[in-house]
Amino acid sequence: MIGEPQQEQAALYALGALPAAEVTAWEAEMSRNPELRALVRRLQSTVAMVAGAVPTVALPPGLKQKVMQRIDALGKPRPTPVRALAPPPGLRFTTSAGQSHWKALPIPGAAIKLLTLEREAGYAVLMGKLEPGARYPAHINAGPEDFYILTGDLVVGDRKLVAGDFHHADAGSYHEMNHSVAGCTLIAVLTTRDPLVEFALA
Repeated sequence: MIGEPQQEQAALYALGALPAAEVTAWEAEMSRNPELRALVRRLQSTVAMVAGAVPTVALPPGLKQKVMQRIDALGKPRPTPVRALAPPPGLRFTTSAGQSHWKALPIPGAAIKLLTLEREAGYAVLMGKLEPGARYPAHINAGPEDFYILTGDLVVGDRKLVAGDFHHADAGSYHEMNHSVAGCTLIAVLTTRDPLVEFALA
């Protein structure tokens, strides 16, 4: 049986976000465990489909400058490549989105982690985490949202989503209060104007 820590490591590995110090040990563990290999293959396929399904969104005037100013204000060093060799053109590997660096939301038991920001395309990819019993308040979606549940459960209205389930919400749609019974981690693809993306960059 694959535990929740292994599921989170598998998700980070599939995204190319597992810290360099952990990659060798994780690949050795996968070589001994066919279930882990199958899970990673499924996650890599899903991430590719989700990223490819995101439509191109025109940026509102001034948004790019606002986002860049917030990034500059962070004063953090740029992510370094996982391996010393330069990756092939079009690929990027970073170590800044490891198992740490979660940013707590002003909601008890909720946290997010920015994985990538595509300014020109107008979208960002985040990981989200809810502790058992955590509740996310009702809201109107600023832009389209795509969620893929990695571990645990997420109750959206009268629907309970579990690991492997996918959810899309149109811009302007209404979400009732969401909550998790046992806790969950998820991948979210959001537009750069989404409040969660702005909070992650603040």
